[in-house]
Amino acid sequence: MVFLPELTVMAAGLVFFGLSLTASKPEVVRNTAYVFYAILSLVCLGTLHSSGELFYGAFRVDMFSQLSKLAIAVAAFIVVVICGGHEGIKEKFFPEYQLFQAVSVLGLMMLVSSVDLLAIFVALELSSFAVYVMVPIRRDNEGKMVIQLEAGIKYLLFGVVATGFMLFGMSYIYGLAGSTNIAVIAERLPDLLHEPALVIAAVMVMAGFFFKLAFFPFHFWVPDVYEGASNETTAFIAAAPKIAAVALLVRLASLFDIRGESIGIILAACAVLSMFYGNLSALVQKDIKRMLAFSGIAHAGFVMLGVLTFQTIGYASAAYYIFGYMLMILACFMVICCISKNGDNVAISDFTGLYQRSPLLAVTLLIALFSLAGIPPFIGFTGKFMLLVGAFKEGHHVLVTLAAINTAIGIYYYLSVVRLTFCTADESQESLVINKPNRFMQAISLVLIVAIIYFGVLPNHFLNLMQTALSGV
Repeated sequence: MVFLPELTVMAAGLVFFGLSLTASKPEVVRNTAYVFYAILSLVCLGTLHSSGELFYGAFRVDMFSQLSKLAIAVAAFIVVVICGGHEGIKEKFFPEYQLFQAVSVLGLMMLVSSVDLLAIFVALELSSFAVYVMVPIRRDNEGKMVIQLEAGIKYLLFGVVATGFMLFGMSYIYGLAGSTNIAVIAERLPDLLHEPALVIAAVMVMAGFFFKLAFFPFHFWVPDVYEGASNETTAFIAAAPKIAAVALLVRLASLFDIRGESIGIILAACAVLSMFYGNLSALVQKDIKRMLAFSGIAHAGFVMLGVLTFQTIGYASAAYYIFGYMLMILACFMVICCISKNGDNVAISDFTGLYQRSPLLAVTLLIALFSLAGIPPFIGFTGKFMLLVGAFKEGHHVLVTLAAINTAIGIYYYLSVVRLTFCTADESQESLVINKPNRFMQAISLVLIVAIIYFGVLPNHFLNLMQTALSGV
């Protein structure tokens, strides 16, 4: 029962592998994915209060890990629903595509429960290698196959480099602490905080997590991969891996109190650079996925504000913010998948007059972008506010000031999309054909809208639950 969510994903992967050996119809694969991810979400919900250790203490199940797995499962379910048509994927690759996505979900779920350096490495690579294959799997509609191949190669090369840094850092930490278990390492390292070798090792280990989180300076792959991958793959990359990366980062930060140390100063500097680089680069983008890519880099900087408090409420705020980001980014990609023609990329100008063509999609996009911009009463505003207040109380005054400036910068490019959507009429009548959302997708859209508003107005339920979970970590 403790390992049931992972067993469920493994069963799904085996089923998709079996479907790949036969001439399965796309509808069969699609419906199978719906059923499995719905079951997985229910399993994660049912095992929310499970606890225990497996694999000689390398794998720990607690409420915090189970909440993270539930969020990953829900994100994967929403992705297969909103992008269920797989218009950007060749039909003959449907089973293989779902197989690799299931393997990546398995790796992410194992990652949030890993409490050993080697287990972390194995889980991280399991999730990464599946996505390396998913990125180039895209329909070649416009004779631009080179785009997705370039994206796949860049993602692979940057991932391998980040992995190399992480492994080298892990070897240093093992040499200093004499163990790969992070609880044992946390006990033995307080006396070594001023050792240059530890600072270098910690930064190198963080490289692997920063790569997943799209955090400066391991962010260079993000815009090209977002643009080159299919809409389905980009939606998955933008939502699920970030949850796992933040969960593991919070788990590690809760064990190592490094406030005022060299590592903390490095993280603060990277957070500022991540915010400025992401927001300033997003200002000039014409492709909506590239804009959301740079936006994601900036949001990773905001998440780090909560980690840098080294307080339980700060960790809870970081988890709350990344959960909200998952809801917001999935709402954006639902609209992108609906207005994309044959899975092609969508330019920002294609949103012109969207309110005339589909009021529901326009409202969904409006609320998602308002929330990303940090406008009340949505979850994005509440999350930013709590992160800024928590960091300010801990004395990070300059960092908070720079983050507030970045919030103002972000409002400009988010609202420029809203202006095209609602305030500009589509006079040319040459807009992209909309794939009308079915009732199931309409229900998902309404659920996302309600969740963004509800958790923004009433965050206490989530925060109290997360603080309770973190107290066990």
